[in-house]
Amino acid sequence: MEAWRGVFLVMVLMVLGRGEAQLVENFYSSTCPNVEAIVKQAVSTKVSQTTVTVPATLRLFFHDCFVEGCDASVTIASPNQDAEKDAPDNLSLAGDGFDTVIKAKEAVEAQCPGVVSCADILALAARDVVVLAGGPDFSVELGRRDGLISQASRVAGNLPEPFHDLNELNAMFFRNGLTQLDMIALSGAHTVGFSHCDRFANRLYSFTPSSPIDPALDPTYAQTLIAACPQNVDPSIAIDMDPETPRTFDNVYYQNLVAKKGLFTSDQLLFSEEASQPTVINFANSPGDFNGAFITAMIKLGRVGVKTGVQGEIRRDCSAFNS
Repeated sequence: MEAWRGVFLVMVLMVLGRGEAQLVENFYSSTCPNVEAIVKQAVSTKVSQTTVTVPATLRLFFHDCFVEGCDASVTIASPNQDAEKDAPDNLSLAGDGFDTVIKAKEAVEAQCPGVVSCADILALAARDVVVLAGGPDFSVELGRRDGLISQASRVAGNLPEPFHDLNELNAMFFRNGLTQLDMIALSGAHTVGFSHCDRFANRLYSFTPSSPIDPALDPTYAQTLIAACPQNVDPSIAIDMDPETPRTFDNVYYQNLVAKKGLFTSDQLLFSEEASQPTVINFANSPGDFNGAFITAMIKLGRVGVKTGVQGEIRRDCSAFNS
């Protein structure tokens, strides 16, 4: 009986410990009560310098969470260029996203040294850029610790590609505890995104032998893209993913999909596939439904693979491990 009582006590302690390790909105209320205001000011300053900050920071958060979890592993810089950010799928991450986190971390460290993780700063910054671009505001759960692993070799196969079909996208999101609804809502971040021409050139020049241009593209939009992205174009040229309101976080991305103006195959199929089309149409017609689903999906995304408690560390410099 005593043995069973001991096992039960251990189980209770494990459950309690796990509960205490969960993310909470007011995690820094006593250790750095002004953290959200500090981060928001730094992000606002950065956005005022360049609007690229908005999509760059959002995409950085997403790429971070889908590899090793939301632990700022993507912000590590390696002298050997073998860190997560050096993987082929991450080479297109804009420097302004990294700079946003670095600037915000510096501002936080000036007032609360060694307290707030880079992972939490990135999560806050991702919310702040959405709001600054006209999107919905929401509370961010905090308490993440910074990861101790950042390897380029661990990225492949963990991020969605422009050519993925619906089953591949769903499988990847399901692995991270996210539903098809979450996936479609998070895809709405493309309303402020941009892409280099090589990521969708196949839809313009080599879709199939009989149809070089993807028939799922609106013909006029296809010609606009061809003019902006001629063959052998400078690889640094980037195109807005939302041709209508590229600097505003709104539901126009979904209206574009209905109008056959999705830039990636993986965007347009959200409308063309029977299983996902009703959600796209709903989001296109209802900004409120999209905003609500986006908030839910962002909160769930922010919980993916988090390190809490004594796991990981609180980095002093977001680009380097403490030791």
